[in-house]
Amino acid sequence: MTRSPFAAVFHRKMTTMEKMLSLIIVGYIILVATQSASFFTISTLFDLIRSGAALTIFAFGVLIVFISGGIDVSFAAIGIVAGYSAVLISKATGVDDILFIIVVAVAIGCGLGSINALLIHLHNLPTLIVTLGTASVFHGAMALLLGMETFTRSGVPQSILDFGSARLFTVGGESGQAGLSIFLPLVIGVGVLTWFLLYRTRIGRSVYALGSNAESASRVGMSILKTQLFIYMYVGALSGLAGIVYFSGLAYINPAALIGTELAVIAAVVIGGAKLTGGEGTILGTVLGVMIWQLLQNTLIHLGLDSSFQDLFFGAVLVAILGFIYFRQRQANRRALVFSSN
Repeated sequence: MTRSPFAAVFHRKMTTMEKMLSLIIVGYIILVATQSASFFTISTLFDLIRSGAALTIFAFGVLIVFISGGIDVSFAAIGIVAGYSAVLISKATGVDDILFIIVVAVAIGCGLGSINALLIHLHNLPTLIVTLGTASVFHGAMALLLGMETFTRSGVPQSILDFGSARLFTVGGESGQAGLSIFLPLVIGVGVLTWFLLYRTRIGRSVYALGSNAESASRVGMSILKTQLFIYMYVGALSGLAGIVYFSGLAYINPAALIGTELAVIAAVVIGGAKLTGGEGTILGTVLGVMIWQLLQNTLIHLGLDSSFQDLFFGAVLVAILGFIYFRQRQANRRALVFSSN
């Protein structure tokens, strides 16, 4: 039997959710392209990739938390605090180097993530409650200790500006030059690393075990604390990286810019097929969920619609997909009960 190209590369079949999301994306692209000739251009594609880079990196972290059975709403605050602190340290020390800034942001993100993990584990508190509280604490502490100064282009470190404007290559077109952002290989690298950690390492298997049944995982000798430290420190590291990518893309540093994006990222991951109850979720599904969000956010103008329709359409897609997910889950449960009775 001939395998599909997808199965040959990824050594698995596409899930039902991944197939459905792919059809939705293709159908929507065709719809927009028939309504606006300016949409179906290489420039639009490159803009979508660049603008969605930070969101995708955040989503990879949120995916791991969902698989573990938790919900993290502090990642945006961690991204702001880590990114903003790294920029201030760069300006204070005079080290204007993007690698230095990224390393500092990632380190700070890891530290803040470890606080989440310890609070969740030591006090046995719900992950949503803990991260909801720490999000306010982290951002409030930054405001008190570091201030909330906004840096326009003239005040942004040059290395961040160069990073945000760097292109792998450029192509010419009727509307001028279009360049593929250097963010793309970075996002691919983070996706590959996340995939490797989840599917090719013992800690990844522990994440799935924790989300499937934490009590059973503990009984077989899995360290819940080590697993939770890995999860939230990894999420913190990705959040710090995403904060720098976001600021670089804007060429403008606003310490309140990312507040409010949490629900969009979480919804994109849920649309991608991650279960709120844990134990399920894929990298490809997450990427497809982010793609749907990006398309709805950036293409409504091509349909002649106001941006206020964005939340309406995205919410409708979210409700429909959640209904589909839990309908299939009920069917599976019924089949399992019928099978067990025989």
